[in-house]
Amino acid sequence: QVQLVESGGGLVHTGGSLRLSCTASGRRFGVYAMAWFRQAPGKEREFVATISGSGERTIYTDSVKGRFTISRDNDQNTMYLQINNLKPEDTAVYYCAAASTTYTGTHYSDFHYWGQGTQVTVSS
Repeated sequence: QVQLVESGGGLVHTGGSLRLSCTASGRRFGVYAMAWFRQAPGKEREFVATISGSGERTIYTDSVKGRFTISRDNDQNTMYLQINNLKPEDTAVYYCAAASTTYTGTHYSDFHYWGQGTQVTVSS
């Protein structure tokens, strides 16, 4: 069984920054790919970024490139999402996800374990 717990969300002004964390337990964290997704009210869950098991490969959705940075610390069983220059359209619940392979795609069906989410709200 895998447990994922997100933290770090909050209310910020446009242009502000946040660092989201996802702590995992219950498996060999460093072997498997991880990702962040987000879901805004009334919209489908959207891929944000993914990172391979050892951290050498990252993929971002176009709308966050240059502003978001995904990283992981396998010794701490933790993944991060540094979010800079926040915009109102970034407002969403951000979910941490874990795959069962070292490398994976960007579709939500590629990930088998999910956290409960952390709310990010950006005021204009």
